[in-house]
Parts: sequence; structure tokens; C-alpha cells
Amino acid sequence: MIHLKTPYITLGQLLKITDWISSGGEAKTAVKTLKISVNGEKEDRRGRKLYPGDTVVIEGKSYTLGV
Repeated sequence: MIHLKTPYITLGQLLKITDWISSGGEAKTAVKTLKISVNGEKEDRRGRKLYPGDTVVIEGKSYTLGV
């Protein structure tokens, strides 16, 4: 589980927190090349806001956001 200290984070921030990318600049390319879904729906927007309770699957690895 990823614990949030703010009301939400973006998909780009989650990619960095989980070490899928090393810098925020890589997020644009990563969301286009990685297989990502948020709550079961395909997602390719790095600015997608993620809230507690959301489940994100990146290349088959699941992350749940909580407080």
C-alpha cells in the first residue's frame, strides 16, 4: 500500500515513488509505453489524480493508495 500525505498524487508522481521512472521528465514517455490501469480502466495521462482507495496496476504489479 502507498500511504498518501496529501489528498491526492498524480500518476507521474506514483511512477516516481514506485521507481518505475527516475525523474518526472520520464513520466510522459512512461505512461505511453507501460501498461497502466487505474481502477480497472486503461490510463495514459501522467496528470491523472489518484486518491486513497484507488488501485493502480503497472505492468501487472498492483498498488493500492491509502491514508
